[in-house]
Amino acid sequence: MSTTRLMIMGLISYLQPVHGYDIRKELTSWNVESWAAVQPGSIYHALRRMTDEGLLEAVDTEQVDGRPARTRYRLTKAGEVEYQAMLRRYWWEYAEPVDPFLAAFAFLPSLPRAEAAGALRARARLLDDWVKTYRDSADEWAAGKPPHVAWQFELTAARSEAEARWCHDVAERVEGGEGMHFHEAGTADGEHGAEAWRRAIREQFGDPEDED
Repeated sequence: MSTTRLMIMGLISYLQPVHGYDIRKELTSWNVESWAAVQPGSIYHALRRMTDEGLLEAVDTEQVDGRPARTRYRLTKAGEVEYQAMLRRYWWEYAEPVDPFLAAFAFLPSLPRAEAAGALRARARLLDDWVKTYRDSADEWAAGKPPHVAWQFELTAARSEAEARWCHDVAERVEGGEGMHFHEAGTADGEHGAEAWRRAIREQFGDPEDED
């Protein structure tokens, strides 16, 4: 929700007073759902909520040719303070990106080695293809946009290239026998991978206790 608020308040600060419809259309054109986790359907709800909280104010409402009424918004003084504080917090703090792949990778031992290595190399190909598509069309895509918009996509491309290299590196480690996989035979002392994991949990956190 905080990212949605930042995107909305930032756009309003540029365009105010501006219709909620225009905010939604502009943010949708940025594909914010793919890189900022902002769902277009949540924008109107966020506008109403921020208005109730005193961060935005409705300037006027117009209705044309029987279409739904459109309200124009602008930041209040409290909204401007909140926007500037949130903007600087995101500039000066680091938050690790949320990626469902990391949840799946946490259970790498559930996959056979060959499948895990193949999946990592396939992910690397997808990342490489995305970067190539971006590089091939970067100039055309960035035409008419502020320079910092292209810089933002350069960051995404650099991250993708780094992850692709990491995927290939980990695939080689998996193929080389590093790590553990649950379906494999036990260790030299006869302990299965899952058993070793359970033992490690007990060693770190102690024996289980009754939960309330």
